[in-house]
Amino acid sequence: MADKPLVMITGASAGIGQETARVFSQAGHPLLLIARRPERIEAMGLPDTLAVGADVRDYDALVAAVEEGERKFGSVDCLINNAGISRLARLDEQDPKEWRDLVDINCLGVLNGMHAVSSGMKARRRGTIISVSSIAGRKVYPHHDVYGGTKHFVHAISEGLRQTMSAHGVRVMVISPGVTKSEIDKTITHQNAYDFWNKGREAMDGGIDANDVARTMLFAYQLPQTVNLQEMTITHTRQEF
Repeated sequence: MADKPLVMITGASAGIGQETARVFSQAGHPLLLIARRPERIEAMGLPDTLAVGADVRDYDALVAAVEEGERKFGSVDCLINNAGISRLARLDEQDPKEWRDLVDINCLGVLNGMHAVSSGMKARRRGTIISVSSIAGRKVYPHHDVYGGTKHFVHAISEGLRQTMSAHGVRVMVISPGVTKSEIDKTITHQNAYDFWNKGREAMDGGIDANDVARTMLFAYQLPQTVNLQEMTITHTRQEF
């Protein structure tokens, strides 16, 4: 068993999640990595890693993954709620079917992850939950109507849980990246929304590197358990809005 505690990351097969796995692995942590494409996790070849093919919308699957990971590596000390999709569009132009995916993955998926680990952390009186939101969870952008709403939800539910867990010594944090070099653009299916988003991306050389987002989360996690960096917003210096 590794010397450092177990870190669980959802959406770990690409983008910010994949880079976060690399960063925390380099820091010596065993990993419980969740994704619908576990073969991509296994291809990374990280040591002390359990890759589980699961969908964050499936609460029972997440609970089973936590149980399996903890049998192998000990208790989950940090959850990074990273899984998410970016179905950008104006509400009146968007297929209502896309709302379901946004809400189920970006909202219910975050809740499922939180609930799967929070009781154990509460009992141990330590732990850290970091949820990956977006700058769109703090500001309102064109073509971000429902997506932005789901990210505002992440902030609201995280603050509620933070207040609940504070008396038990458990930290709850939110990180809100701006435009980031990742695979999130592949989930933008509406052309007008993509054109708007891509114009901003090109103005800042593609945005910030996912590694910088990952290292920011590692920094926050490595602070003493008595220090909670509740809110983190990280953007390219040239991101104007």
